[in-house]
Amino acid sequence: MERRQLIKIGALGILSSCVIDKNYTFHNQSNIIKEINDIQIVDSYDVIVCGGGPAGIAAAISSARNGAKTCLIELYGCLGGIWTTGLLSNIIDYQNKNGIMAEIIDRLINSKAQIQAGNYDSETMKLILEQMCLEAGIHIRLYTRVVSAVKKGKRLVSIITESNSGREGWKANCFIDTTGNGDLAARANCNFEIGDPKSGKTQPMSLMGIISGVNQKDLAGTFLDGCISNSQNKENLRIEIEKLGFSPSYAIPTLIAIRPDLMAIMANHEYGVSALDAQQLSDATIHARAEVNKIIDGLRSLGGIWKDIRIVATGSQIGIREGRRIKGQYYLTKEDILNGARFNDAVCLVTYMADIHSLDHDKKGYTTDGIVVKAYEIPLRSLIAKDVDGLMMAGRCISGDFFAHASYRVTGNAVAMGEAIGVVAALSSRKKCLPSEIRWDEVACLLPYSKK
Repeated sequence: MERRQLIKIGALGILSSCVIDKNYTFHNQSNIIKEINDIQIVDSYDVIVCGGGPAGIAAAISSARNGAKTCLIELYGCLGGIWTTGLLSNIIDYQNKNGIMAEIIDRLINSKAQIQAGNYDSETMKLILEQMCLEAGIHIRLYTRVVSAVKKGKRLVSIITESNSGREGWKANCFIDTTGNGDLAARANCNFEIGDPKSGKTQPMSLMGIISGVNQKDLAGTFLDGCISNSQNKENLRIEIEKLGFSPSYAIPTLIAIRPDLMAIMANHEYGVSALDAQQLSDATIHARAEVNKIIDGLRSLGGIWKDIRIVATGSQIGIREGRRIKGQYYLTKEDILNGARFNDAVCLVTYMADIHSLDHDKKGYTTDGIVVKAYEIPLRSLIAKDVDGLMMAGRCISGDFFAHASYRVTGNAVAMGEAIGVVAALSSRKKCLPSEIRWDEVACLLPYSKK
């Protein structure tokens, strides 16, 4: 194996090995400590969920509703992840999902935060997610980052966080990694992959923006995409931007309707950025925000329907499409999504395409790489860590290859995955056994999607 990078320093100042083969596939990146005697223990829980994005809120709600004392730990100052801090404003592959996903949609509609299928107001989404978690009796901790893991043998028993409260320890019977990038799993020394199997490159990141000063009725039919689907409107928007003398880094720029005078814009791609490198993330975010502002300022200079366009906000978190893919008990593959794989322990049905955003700056769009997805299922086994006991995952960090990930990574599927492992975590804690030891029939009867 050709070693490209030998040592990284972990968040607690502990040496953390990180080995990359010639194709830039990561194998492990641990940050494990053996004792936490000198660290304040906040509390003990049945289930701790790390990451409050779409997968995390579903996992926490599902766990709590099934009787587990549940804690949800989130890095930012709100729940929702890419839905809120990332301002995505659109939910993909949610239409065939029941359970918690359907509840969220109903609440968005009832609050008038959703004006078209899948589109929503991020501020209202924040409130709805907090209300749902509090109603379920979840202990929510914001502004807190997971920095290390404590194991006894192969079993994860505690985590270490850092925040304004200092360094703290948290104990649980079962842990769920919904950080998107698989941060907890990596700290616990799980094996993982990242990037394209040939080049090691990852899909580009995108910074979303919210704009006002234009009206839907003036843009409809020409520039506005109701549900991120109208390719001609995207082409029209690109041509309009190119009147300014430059092309957007994302060649298929999109305007997403939120309210009559409020919409989201996705026109940015940041290429060659590692989700595991804070400086690269910093540089990409700064560069992306400058580009989004340049585009909006330029459109305003064109006058006409654009004369009053302004940026209301850009994402607090750049949108990351690809981080670690944690090794699980089953590895979902390209062949599975081509063949419409079915599993006895299926937790949801995926209908979304293989959405591979260009890995190189010269193409600037996205491709399916010739993959025609046949509706397939995600097995529970892909959500259970193989290398660490008492740990599960949901969202884009589950166990699968580069191509399967390009399909299942969207947020409608993340919610369904989270709901499923929340059930398993609660049962595991109640029975004092590992998630892999729970009988499938006990899980299936509690899921909105199962082989009943």
